[in-house]
Amino acid sequence: MPRTMSVSDHIVVRTDPATLYARISDPTAMGRWSPENRGATVLGERRDAYVGMVFEGRNTRGPVTWVTRCTVTAADPGERFAFRVHAIGARRPRLRGPIATWEYRFEAVDGGATRVTETWTDDRRAWPDAVAGVFDRIVTRGQTFADFQRRNIRTTLERLKKAVEAEEEPAVG
Repeated sequence: MPRTMSVSDHIVVRTDPATLYARISDPTAMGRWSPENRGATVLGERRDAYVGMVFEGRNTRGPVTWVTRCTVTAADPGERFAFRVHAIGARRPRLRGPIATWEYRFEAVDGGATRVTETWTDDRRAWPDAVAGVFDRIVTRGQTFADFQRRNIRTTLERLKKAVEAEEEPAVG
């Protein structure tokens, strides 16, 4: 059976698309919501997201840590933010090649809220399905990457919603 190359999920957050985009398009902040990412370092001077911006993400899964190099491929405020992961390594992202693409789409919904959709796409298209299947089950402790990322996406979206809505709550008193 061929592997699933893309998975996505969405959640509705009580805030406007521009506010939600501003939070997600800051790669240094992703570690607050992601179960694996621990933040990032943006390479270069500019901090607001733009197409071509490069950052290195710090990640952990159990006792294993690694660094990825990513390039922003879409930076449309309030609409879409995306980046591709194209290098990976234990301490520095030395191994280059297509790894994955992450995308976030923002859609205004009734009541001043936003539906955010997070999508992971497996860019390892040159890998034979059998090789990818064995590799995936080793590094995820028995799952395909699609199933593993489906759970990570749900966790990220739920944590994002909780954090953003807590920030948006009016002060009582």
